[in-house]
Order: sequence, then structure tokens, then C-alpha cells
Amino acid sequence: MGVLASKVGILPKDIGSLSRAVPAAAPGTLLVLGSNGGMSVAPDAGFTLLFGRNEPDVHVCVGESDTAVSRRHGLITREHSRWMLSNTGKLPIRFPGSRLILKGDRAELTAGYTPLFIVAPRQEHLLEVRIAAAARGDGGAPQMYGETTHDGGKYELRPEERLVLVCLGQRYLRNDPQPQPLAWAQVAFELTELRPDEQWGPKRAAHIVAKVRKRLSKEAGIPGLLEEEVPPPVGNALNHNLLTHLLVTTTIVKEDLRILGD
Repeated sequence: MGVLASKVGILPKDIGSLSRAVPAAAPGTLLVLGSNGGMSVAPDAGFTLLFGRNEPDVHVCVGESDTAVSRRHGLITREHSRWMLSNTGKLPIRFPGSRLILKGDRAELTAGYTPLFIVAPRQEHLLEVRIAAAARGDGGAPQMYGETTHDGGKYELRPEERLVLVCLGQRYLRNDPQPQPLAWAQVAFELTELRPDEQWGPKRAAHIVAKVRKRLSKEAGIPGLLEEEVPPPVGNALNHNLLTHLLVTTTIVKEDLRILGD
């Protein structure tokens, strides 16, 4: 116990951002900071760090007042000289930029500072992570620990719509570092291979997705789904915006890849 205690430490809430404040730490030390403080973990501690909104049951609290965040949303472990992030929660975890780590996915954390964001429907919750590259010399939010985790406001999709959208967005679901929607011709080809008795073409697939975009724009007020809302050149922006929103609301999830035969 004493050895472990010497390798796992507490970071106080008032330490400041890890982007600036860097406590002295041996190379490879993991530093994680949430809304109520954080922890430091030596690379040889053999310690799994848990984070989520349920402060009594995790090591680092994040999103404590938002029931869309899972009570245990993820963990960070040391594997073969690498720190690995695992998403065990419902909502995606976003790296800087647009890369999303979905439920069940894992990603390597690199040396230096990495802000991670739990992408909830109403806001993103920051979890700061720093891996030391070299040794160097506020309350008031309502606590929602025991509440049921909300599903993020997912939308109803008809089976045909889900099939096309999962095919269109499979690079997002497969954790591609720079995901983009599939081309319509590729969508039509894959759906024809999957369901040869049905007539699938690029126009049919595009029409189905366009109807979903218009419906969510009108009924849910989601911006960026109509051509007049996006500055030219539009390119893949409309479908990218749609897929990102469906992922954030967990309307489509990694498990949906099963309908493609995965």
C-alpha cells in the first residue's frame, strides 16, 4: 500500500490548467485533471485510473452535473509503455479536432498535453490529460452521482434510414482518425452486396439521408443540415454534420455495425 501511495498522488482542484501548470513528475507519469481536481500516476504504478460523473466511484470527476455523462465514463491504463484511453460510457470522447472515441473504442495517449472532451448534447465536458515527457523542476454544481444516465436525446430512425446512415458513417463508427462520409457510389455498392435482392443506387441512398437531414432540421432545429446553412463549397459538410450529431446523441452507435455484417 505504501509503495502504491508513493506512485499515485492527488492533484488539488486549484492547481490550474495542465496546459500551463505542470507538477514535477518523472517521464511517463500520467496527470489527469477534472472538475474537482485530479490524480498523478507513475508509469510503473500498475494503476487503472477511472473517470466519470460519479465522484465517489471514480478517481477523477468530470461532468458531475450532467446526467448524460456516464457514472463511469472511461478509464486510462498503462500497457506496454503506452497510456491507453478506453471509452466505457455512452457518449463519445473527442480528441482535439474532430476525432471521436466511441463507446467500446480505445486510443493511445501521447506525451504532452491533451484536452479530452466528453461530448454531451448540451455541452462538452473537459478532462485534461498530460503525460510528462521529462522531469520538471469551484464547487456549487449540483451533484448527480446516483441518477440514471440519460440517453443523450437520441432520435428515432426507421430501419432503412439506420441501414443507410450506418453504411454512410461507418468510418466514424470504426474510429477512423479523420473520418469522412462514404461516397454515394460506395454506399450503393456495399448495400447491394449486403442486400442483393433490393435495388440500391446512389440516388436512393442520398434521397433517404436528405430526408433525415430535413426532418431533423425542421423538427429538432439542428443547424448545419441544410445547404443554405453551410458556406460553399458544401462538399461533405452536410452529411458530416448529420453523422456527428447522430453520434453525439448516440442515435447511431458502434454496435450498429452489426447490420452491415460486422
